[in-house]
Amino acid sequence: MKNYEDLCFTDDFMFCKILQENEDLCKELTELILGRKIRRIVKTEKQKAIQIAPDGHGVRFDVYFTDDEMNVYDIEMQKSDTKELPLRSRYYQGMIDLDFLAAGKEYKELPHSYVIFLCKFDLFKRGYHKYSFVPKCKEVENLLLDDKTDRVFICSGGDKNDVSDDMKNFIDYLAGITTNSDLACRLEEKVKEAIEKSRWRKEYMTLQEMMQDEFEEGKKQGIEQGIEQGTDRHLINLICKKLCKGKDIETIADEVEEDLAVVRAICDIAGGYAPDYDVDAIYNALKAKEKLPV
Repeated sequence: MKNYEDLCFTDDFMFCKILQENEDLCKELTELILGRKIRRIVKTEKQKAIQIAPDGHGVRFDVYFTDDEMNVYDIEMQKSDTKELPLRSRYYQGMIDLDFLAAGKEYKELPHSYVIFLCKFDLFKRGYHKYSFVPKCKEVENLLLDDKTDRVFICSGGDKNDVSDDMKNFIDYLAGITTNSDLACRLEEKVKEAIEKSRWRKEYMTLQEMMQDEFEEGKKQGIEQGIEQGTDRHLINLICKKLCKGKDIETIADEVEEDLAVVRAICDIAGGYAPDYDVDAIYNALKAKEKLPV
C-alpha cells in the first residue's frame, strides 16, 4: 500500500473518505455524472457491506447513499481493467436489490438504483467518456424495460465530444491531468487538507496493519500446507476476495506484496469466473495456460 502522504483522490481509501465526509461534493459529482438533480442525500453509508448469507459471497461498496426520493446510488473507483466490470456491475445491482428485499420489502417497493464506475481507462474501447446502460427490448425499438436500474461507466481516454466541458474536466482530473474545473479543484483541496492535517492517517495505518496481518497469516497457512508461495491457491483466493471488493490490480499487488505481473495474470484468468471466483478452476486454468510457474 502507498504511504499516507502519497495518496490521491483516485486511491480507494481517499476516494471513499472524501465523498463520504463531504456530501455536498458527493451530490454535485453524482448530479454531474447523471445529468439530473438530487434534492437531498438522506443516508450515506461508509463502504457499505452486504452479505445475504453467512456462507455466501458478499460485496463492499465504495460510496453508497440514498436520496430523499429513496433512490440508491453506488459509486465505485476503478483504476485498472480487471476484465469483469460489466459482470460486477450486474452483481452489485443484484446485491442492492437482495439487501432491500431482505429487509422485508416487496418487489414493487424496489428503489431506482444507479451503479456508477469511474474508470481511469476506456472500458469499451469506443472512444466515449460516458457509457450509460438501461435494459431495452431487442424486438421493439425504443421500448425500455422499466426495472429502475441504471449502470453508468465514466471513462478517461475517450476522444468523442460526448460530455459537457465540466464532465470532461472532471474526467481529466481522474486521469491525472491538471484542470481548472471548480469541482476538481475543490476535491483536490480536500485531499490536500486531509494529507496536510493528517486526517484519517491513523485509520489508514490501521488498515495497512490489518492488510499486512492478513497477508502474513495467509503466507503462514500456505507454508503449513506445503504450498509454494506466489503460485498457490491461497494467493488466488486472497486476490479474488479483493476483486470482490472492487480493488484494482495495482492496489491488490500492493496489499498482497506480490509482483504486479503475477497478480495481473491471476486477475486476467479470474475475470472469466466472476463473480463466484472458483479458486480451483482458476488455479487449473493458470496451470493450463502456463501463465505462472506451477
